[in-house]
Amino acid sequence: MALRDTVDFLLYDWLQAEALNQRSRFADHSRETFDAVLDTCERIARDKFAPYNRTIDTQEPQFDGERVILPQATHDAHAAYAASGMLSAAQDYDIGGMQLPYVVESAANAFFACASVSIGGGMLTVGNANLLMAYGSETQKQVFAHHEFSGRWSGTMCLSEPQAGSSLSDITTRAIPDGEDFASDPLGSRYRLKGHKMWISTGDHELTENIVHLVLAKIPGPDGMPIPGVKGISLFVVPKHRVDAQGKLTGQRNDVALAGLNHKCGWRGTVNTLLNFGEGKYPDAQGQAGAIGYLVGQPGEGLRCMFHMMNEARIGVGMAATMLGLAGYYASLDYAKARPQGRAMTAAGKDPASAQIRIIEHADVKRMLLAQKAYGEGALALAMYCARLVDEQRTGEATAANEARLLLEVLTPIAKSWPSEWCLEANSLAIQVHGGYGYTRDYPVEQYWRDNRLNMIHEGTHGIQGMDLLGRKVRMEDGQGMTLLTQRIHATVAQALQQTDQAGHIADHAHALTDALQHVQRATDMAWQEGTPTQALANAVPYLQAFGHMVLSWMWLEVERVSQGAGSENLGRRTAAQFFFRYELPKISAWLQVVAQRDMTCANMPEDAF
Repeated sequence: MALRDTVDFLLYDWLQAEALNQRSRFADHSRETFDAVLDTCERIARDKFAPYNRTIDTQEPQFDGERVILPQATHDAHAAYAASGMLSAAQDYDIGGMQLPYVVESAANAFFACASVSIGGGMLTVGNANLLMAYGSETQKQVFAHHEFSGRWSGTMCLSEPQAGSSLSDITTRAIPDGEDFASDPLGSRYRLKGHKMWISTGDHELTENIVHLVLAKIPGPDGMPIPGVKGISLFVVPKHRVDAQGKLTGQRNDVALAGLNHKCGWRGTVNTLLNFGEGKYPDAQGQAGAIGYLVGQPGEGLRCMFHMMNEARIGVGMAATMLGLAGYYASLDYAKARPQGRAMTAAGKDPASAQIRIIEHADVKRMLLAQKAYGEGALALAMYCARLVDEQRTGEATAANEARLLLEVLTPIAKSWPSEWCLEANSLAIQVHGGYGYTRDYPVEQYWRDNRLNMIHEGTHGIQGMDLLGRKVRMEDGQGMTLLTQRIHATVAQALQQTDQAGHIADHAHALTDALQHVQRATDMAWQEGTPTQALANAVPYLQAFGHMVLSWMWLEVERVSQGAGSENLGRRTAAQFFFRYELPKISAWLQVVAQRDMTCANMPEDAF
């Protein structure tokens, strides 16, 4: 119940999710309907996901040359998730959705990520379908997106290539118009794609009738050559099995071939693939090679369209990292309460004849547990705050919706990167609490760490997120997003200063957050003082880390502000806030020092000196 208590507190006591029911889109909902969704997801996660987390880690996907073989537990979990309706939870009633607020959908999905992130929920499928709902034609929405929301089909995102991971401008996959009538296909302008895509999660499996790939590729220009850079990238929907304009399978396999599975450190239950498009393994009825794909949006705007899914996935990755951190925290907390080790320290020293104490009674174990709580619950607050901003962007008045958009632009790099770094650290601390047992497979914490290690890499590494934040997000649209964030933080500080707590900590924390914000603002200005990206972005990751800690301090001050009542849960939240302000926030000074000084130690290191 620990997770449910935290979710309920954040959702109802802090974010006031019930107030969304006053908006016409959510008018049919109430606290009771929200709770029913949470109850259902909690139960499915407990019964169909959690018991099999170790199973899917040890029974990795297998490829027999034609199909991918997964444990029965994965099939059962996927079927239960699809039957719950969560794939279409936020969609309109008329396409089978529940019209749930996104913040409730996000909270409900947290239970699945905590139970078994590797079995997974519907992040890629829903993100794929949402992109098509935003940029696809009406036929593409009906044929592809609606079948994904129903659970009949699943979806992927195909960006990276073996030679081009994060550098999408260097992709080599090509898309050639398929025949003279290519522009008249009811599913969209029809192309034949040829190329290779790497690191494609859920790229092939038998869980659904069809798999809808969203593929970035380049259309040759008038000279027959691809347009260089990201402006030459277009987006295509490429189904594993060919379909007609009514969404029926034609019985013909598209020319998309599984070249092999990637065997990973963690997330072993999730199929990860290298896919070959158009190599001729599955030619069409006329014997012609080439994977049939249909243009989504306009030519040359593929990356802009794909960012709709990428930004959604980045917040999803942050939530996955968060829940892995919390799963490790809950496991190590249970272990610390039960494990006897050592004896109490008295004024006279330790008495070897006295009874052993549980390790949770040792100060350093409490430190490690408190750090995990501060990282995990703070990250969950950030994820749910961002989800609430999505609802504001979608259903708020024009001014509020635009403010939510700008805030999400600034916060998305933090929502992705901060949990993926610090909830990974939480998993490391969970292993440490278990001692030697934590390094064995007798306990789940080593798997949580392995699963979480991916989250600092996929959907944009720390380096990419840091450059996005310092290079674009804090400066875009004349810095409006940063200005809004500053205003929100000042509002929280003002509210906190009007409150009192017995120990007087909340005022100290409010002042500390004000100082941290000013420190970040000065470092931002100093980084760009010379106006050269090379110098400004040389320490983008330390900037990202400091900015993230400042944002999480804001989250904790918000939580502390709402946690002034009696009870052990509120005491725990206030103590976690105090830990973050005393143990974590002071770290930003070292990070921001190299940013403000535009220190070039790393950038100027000669290659041969390594």
